[in-house]
Amino acid sequence: MASLAGEIDNTSDDPRVRAPLVVGDHDLASVTESVARVAEAPRPPRAWYIAFAISVSALAILGVMILYLIFTGVGVWGVNNPVGWGFAIVNFVFWVGIGHAGTLISAILFLFRQKWRTGINRFAEAMTIFAVICAGMFPGIHVGRIWFTYWMFPVPNQMELWPQFRSPLMWDLFAVGTYFTVSLMFWYVGMIPDLATFRDRAVTRVRRMLYGFFALGWTGAARHWHRYERAYLILAALATPLVLSVHSVVSFDFAAAQLPGWHTTILPPYFVAGAIFSGFGMVMTLAVPARQLFGLKHLITMRHLENMSKIILVTGSMVGYAYLTEFFISWYSGNIFERFAFIGRAMGPYWWAYWIMVTCNVVTPQLFWFKRCRTSILVLFIASIFVNIGMWFERFVIVISSLSADFLPAQWGYYTPTLIDILTLIGSFGLFFTGFLLFCRYLPMVAIAEIKAVMPRKHRQGAAAAGEAGA
Repeated sequence: MASLAGEIDNTSDDPRVRAPLVVGDHDLASVTESVARVAEAPRPPRAWYIAFAISVSALAILGVMILYLIFTGVGVWGVNNPVGWGFAIVNFVFWVGIGHAGTLISAILFLFRQKWRTGINRFAEAMTIFAVICAGMFPGIHVGRIWFTYWMFPVPNQMELWPQFRSPLMWDLFAVGTYFTVSLMFWYVGMIPDLATFRDRAVTRVRRMLYGFFALGWTGAARHWHRYERAYLILAALATPLVLSVHSVVSFDFAAAQLPGWHTTILPPYFVAGAIFSGFGMVMTLAVPARQLFGLKHLITMRHLENMSKIILVTGSMVGYAYLTEFFISWYSGNIFERFAFIGRAMGPYWWAYWIMVTCNVVTPQLFWFKRCRTSILVLFIASIFVNIGMWFERFVIVISSLSADFLPAQWGYYTPTLIDILTLIGSFGLFFTGFLLFCRYLPMVAIAEIKAVMPRKHRQGAAAAGEAGA
């Protein structure tokens, strides 16, 4: 496998020069070996242990913070009057946005038959699952009396108090719940052929039983492939509208309110573009170290990273355009409250958060106009981190700045997060990365079957002949 260390150039614009998505000298067996050896290795790389220890420590902090919140109350947070929504809702919107890239890469690019998605779609889908879990946690603990969270569900209770279906928070429950369910099914169904491969390669009885149970008896028969492809296509068609609907519904939490800075029709498309922007930023943050750590440079190539950088450039420019449009609408509408709200964002008490947001979300992606930046691993990784920081601050600016200064100056107040807020945010990252690192260690982090399907015909035939000879 020493020859797998080399990486081909997938960045040429000449279709006659552009190489396939995997190293041209390798066949199906080498692709399977490259992905399976990550899970089959007796020990993961040392860097994995370090990252896992940090993530589990942050996850433990999250557990302590939630228990402290339950026994003490939301007064341990920095929420006050009038800022009743603090870090909890900021983090909720942030994590929902992170989960959008997985569905976009998996469903929409699949329907458009974009073959370059095959190298990154599997861990992007996993990222979606863990991000939505992190997102769903915050509304639950934000209600204060967590033992009453079942009121959000459409079931009668002992007080005959049904949920308020006119509330956008109820819409969130159904939108995010549907999104999580479909994304989980889409992720799992796509893994079935690869789980069967892991089952057949397993050397221990426990692994063979576990992988075999979740492989659902997959044998690779023509009937199995037919039903698999049909189910995958149906789930892709179901997941595609969710990319637009879920974050549109999340934006209704703000757009349906009368508060200056929130009550605007631009929020749904603006939130969707921002979600895709932040989601691809997180995919880039995960892909760059993963390909290096697990030796997958020939599967997650520079072509994948460059295409993602182009999407980040496009969606970042859309987000910047939305920022300008908000100021134009506040001026053109003649509404003095809207004008005050947006001027206050740029020059008010939270000016520092606003300009961090603009710098990270608008200025940083402009680096990707240059090919040298799009093909530089260091630039891609640092820029993706700045994108994630900027998108978190975007949600902070939207939530906090409008709540802190509404119609009546007598109700204005300044929001300052507490240590509990900050540690809970850090803990959510611990939950996310703990789940993702376990996924990388024990499940196929790259779609083996899908990569084989887009390999050049000569390599597929060569691999088939070698397999028959070995049999």
